[in-house]
Amino acid sequence: MTVAPISGNGGESSERAAHAGELIYKHRLPTRLWHWINAVAIMVMLMSGLMISNAHPHLYWGEYGANLDQPWWSPPHFPGWATIPSTYNLALARHWHLFFAWVFAVGLTGYMVVSFLNRHFRRDLTLTRRELAPAHLWQDVKDHARLKFPTGQEALSYNVIQKMTYIAVLFGLLPLMIVSGLSLSPGFNAVLHWPLDLAGGRASMRSIHFVASGLIAAFIVVHLVLVLLAGPYNEVRSMITGRFRVPPDPDAEQTPREHWLPQALSEPLRRLFARRGRGDVA
Repeated sequence: MTVAPISGNGGESSERAAHAGELIYKHRLPTRLWHWINAVAIMVMLMSGLMISNAHPHLYWGEYGANLDQPWWSPPHFPGWATIPSTYNLALARHWHLFFAWVFAVGLTGYMVVSFLNRHFRRDLTLTRRELAPAHLWQDVKDHARLKFPTGQEALSYNVIQKMTYIAVLFGLLPLMIVSGLSLSPGFNAVLHWPLDLAGGRASMRSIHFVASGLIAAFIVVHLVLVLLAGPYNEVRSMITGRFRVPPDPDAEQTPREHWLPQALSEPLRRLFARRGRGDVA
């Protein structure tokens, strides 16, 4: 087996081979702390945001938007189990939303600083010329569609689709969500007005904030589905303790993957998604 650093997704470097079934250190403490703080903050912001949406479920494009204006979209009414608070209370929803927005913004800033200092971004998110080659990109797309998860040493680093997705989320969607949310505050507008002018008005910025939040929610759903299919016990443990068991090749006679889902459930799910990726299921 080729000797390579066991660094992976922000893990410690160690110049030795990673063997299938071996328990290694994968995620650094700053990555794990930010992940869970971010998970709580994002969930609270999304749920309180749904309550804010319920207060005026219409989105406009332009400088202003009110009851008599024509919306470009009217989101559905969200049920109480999906909102914070669960009963209608716009003022309380805004308190929850704004408090955890600051928790999220401070956490993201700290994570960015630490990741630049320890070279996590450069080491784990840099796209190489080989990865951007059309043939490599297409192969990665097919592997994802077939739910073919990496094994061995390859499981310790991001593939090209993961890198592109995390780059888009970390440096695109998350900052856009923060700036668009801040731009809805008159106090922020008094200090920095150009983002609102660039968007074309408060109504446009509210729409941008809603769309960015929706894309973040979609990313979370896909992320959770892939965690379930890849083996949730191993994946969640690595984000709690930093320890990750290197998955073996499923076709080889090695240590089996660790799952929370019973084998009778996880394998049919994997086969179903793989068939949909091949287009065998309508």
